[in-house]
Amino acid sequence: MERTAVNPWTWSARLGYDQGEIVSGHTRTLYCAGQTAMSGDGEPRHAGDMAAQLALSLDNLEAVLGEAGMSLSNLVRLNVYATDVDRLIEHYGVLASRLAAARVRPPATMLGVTRLAIPDLMVELEGTAVA
Repeated sequence: MERTAVNPWTWSARLGYDQGEIVSGHTRTLYCAGQTAMSGDGEPRHAGDMAAQLALSLDNLEAVLGEAGMSLSNLVRLNVYATDVDRLIEHYGVLASRLAAARVRPPATMLGVTRLAIPDLMVELEGTAVA
């Protein structure tokens, strides 16, 4: 798989994402459902703790990727939904550091939403990966 960043400006790369990405030579695409701070038994975790919810959401996204034989390094798109964008930005380092460790800057969108499917949840990560 070959990835080519598309950045008409450089500012987004400093924030940890590319404006676009051309992916060629891939053989499989994985579209991940939104991952939240849910336990393996389907119970919400870490009510009121954005950093912990973000970390568990990432763990769950990595679990889905891993089940498909992929990792965060295969992400080519990431959508982030948060019930409080300001609190998410306070803890964005949790996400940015994990993506940086995977050496990936997927094009991303961050959206503020009124609520998620389960009221105690504050963040949801939706990814697309290719291998």
